[in-house]
Amino acid sequence: MITLWNLPGPPVAPRLADGPTIPAMFLDAVRVRGDAAALRQKDMGIWQAITWRELGGIAREVALGLTSLGFEPGETASILSSTNREWMFADLGVLCAGGVANGIYPTDSASQCEYLLADSGSVYVFVEDEEQLDKILEVRARLPKLRRIVVFDMEGLRRLEDPQVISLDALRELGRARLASHPGEFERRAASRAPEDLAILVYTSGTTGKPKGAMISHHNLVFITRLYQRAIPQCEADERVCFLPLCHIAERVGGEYFSIHAGAVLNFVENPDTVPENVREISPTVMTAVPRVWEKFYSGVTIAIRDATRLQRLAYGWALGVGRQVAERFVARRPVPPGLRLRYRLARWIALDNVRRMIGLHRTRLAVTGAAPISPDLVRWYLALGVPMVEGWGMTESAGAVTFNPPDAIRPGSIGRAGPGVEVALSPEGELLVRGENVFMGYLNLPEKTAETLREGWLHTGDVGSVDPEGYFRITDRMKDIIITAGGKNVTPSEFENQLKFSPYITDAVVIGDRRAYLTALVMIDQENVEQYAQERDVPFSNYASLCRAPEIVELIRAEVEKVNRQFARVEQVKDFRLIDQRLTAEDEELTPTMKLKRSFVQRKYAELIESMYRQTA
Repeated sequence: MITLWNLPGPPVAPRLADGPTIPAMFLDAVRVRGDAAALRQKDMGIWQAITWRELGGIAREVALGLTSLGFEPGETASILSSTNREWMFADLGVLCAGGVANGIYPTDSASQCEYLLADSGSVYVFVEDEEQLDKILEVRARLPKLRRIVVFDMEGLRRLEDPQVISLDALRELGRARLASHPGEFERRAASRAPEDLAILVYTSGTTGKPKGAMISHHNLVFITRLYQRAIPQCEADERVCFLPLCHIAERVGGEYFSIHAGAVLNFVENPDTVPENVREISPTVMTAVPRVWEKFYSGVTIAIRDATRLQRLAYGWALGVGRQVAERFVARRPVPPGLRLRYRLARWIALDNVRRMIGLHRTRLAVTGAAPISPDLVRWYLALGVPMVEGWGMTESAGAVTFNPPDAIRPGSIGRAGPGVEVALSPEGELLVRGENVFMGYLNLPEKTAETLREGWLHTGDVGSVDPEGYFRITDRMKDIIITAGGKNVTPSEFENQLKFSPYITDAVVIGDRRAYLTALVMIDQENVEQYAQERDVPFSNYASLCRAPEIVELIRAEVEKVNRQFARVEQVKDFRLIDQRLTAEDEELTPTMKLKRSFVQRKYAELIESMYRQTA
């Protein structure tokens, strides 16, 4: 059991895999770990494990299958799929063949896929299923470099006769034949790349203009995985949940490549909707997620407690209060007195252990959050439960996170200290600058954009922040997102937005007010919790839009906004708000791949709705 005054490290001594490139590190992992489990995924409702030795064999088959079709070292192959084990098979196969691997979000449209395939110069593309294949077939006539399409799941495609399309199984069969006729070729291919060579492309979300392809070298990736192990150490006994998009830098590095280095078992969820259920089944020892997931867990507990008996609510309230006292001492790095320690053990037995079990975190020794700001109060809530939550910060161009809160010295609201071997500094304007071996090679085909971002050896991140005397950094906001009101007051909208998202009824929000007389907000409700609220109070609604327009729901959100307003100075308070009455999913342009509202896009799309909040008092 986790106790905040005695934080456990990895359960066993890690057997680290190493090498100058990702293929070299991966083959070392296969050699070192052999028949230990590398990953799991459900098949026919049962979690099926694949060992490191088996994973090595699959990567070899994919690599040699590509080689037999004419794939050359340095060429690029893209992967268009949800997060699953086949994604990892393709990625490792491409890299071990000496190629460059590029990920495409499964929610991207056919036209977006066309741009990414053309810009990356992809000669092969792996697709998940018939739905994703259709996107590529729609645009392939305009992609002269594209030679083959490899399909993971051939359901519904058995009768397809297309010389350009091949199944993953058939590709692996070609690889087995190539292995028999060309002994030693795989090892030569895997060793064909140097540390300074391009390994992967990661395209930015493209909130303004076309997405930019960040070029990340093998050395960037190897360096950052070693940094992760020193900052948040893991081992083969650790269980991880893999569910974030693998084409995003967070899961690609913090999930796939970090697990190759440290050996933690990756458990691939069935689909995004089953994440809570799969987390309860897996009971991860280390869990990495974006704030939206952590907020969802908290909201679920909050709603469940409101529906509990009076005795259960009292027990939870008392236990959480004790947990908060322990967490405060932990954050302040003060000892926990014996009496409080005894009360905390009782609190865990009465309520807190059950809460952790309810959300699947009863074995979690470390929770990691990143990719977006998180409310400090939410971090404190997890600490009170006995789940150490560390916030990290980084970006695609830094090959992943570069600052971490030390697990034994967590400061809610801070992104932590610079990781080992990385320099983080502040420019005169307060912009965070990064220098180190993790900094990317530049943007593909965009020398001007590269020159803007990489200056005098420093990566200019666009994030504004501060640092305290002990080296803990805080992010204030994005430079382009800071609001300057008509009265000349500088406001950082993310602080207010993070507190709003702490409400179980609010999923996301965008604060508006640049060059305006006062602040307003666009709010996205938490559908599940708000629907439950409406049903319990007989609030009539027929769909998501009518739910958002119901007066009772508007008043519910108004109360939540006012609750947050009381925490801020008058000039920083939100005077009015509107609900976005369209249910948004990952397929919608308003959301980033990590499910954050795109500020600039939202302000353009909902300009008329925004203006309505200012006309009333004009």
